Amino acid sequence: MFGCRAISAKREQLKWVRQQAVREIHDLLPGYVFLYAEQEIAQVHKLRSITGVIRCLSDQENRYILRGNDEAFALMLLEHSGVIGKTKVYQEGEMIRISEGAFAGTETTILKVNRRNRRMLIQIPFAGQEVSTWVEYEMVKDAEHTPIFGTKV
Repeated sequence: MFGCRAISAKREQLKWVRQQAVREIHDLLPGYVFLYAEQEIAQVHKLRSITGVIRCLSDQENRYILRGNDEAFALMLLEHSGVIGKTKVYQEGEMIRISEGAFAGTETTILKVNRRNRRMLIQIPFAGQEVSTWVEYEMVKDAEHTPIFGTKV
């Protein structure tokens, strides 16, 4: 209608059912829709004629353009087609590479996964021996892939 793209923010969660990951999509901001246009929409008031539209949010100067952190969030939504929160499902025995901290670049195998706390137990070489430690999902990546925003999409 206005030559723009509309996205409602969704979040993806993995739910474990009988030891299998099931993907669920939920509204992140129920009732909100982000519009993306090449140019500012001149007649925003016409949006209110669409069934279900209550109002259009604007800034203090009655402009319908996001700025700062709001703009960055909206652009991240656009980049991910409105779905955020995708997380790689890690398995015991999987090879990973640590992407942050003192051991960044170290490849190792996952010994144990704590899905509830989004952590995994690994062993890393230190002082001539293998030391076990817990790391968060965001600190690792597949040995062969680079994640976006700390997660694999």
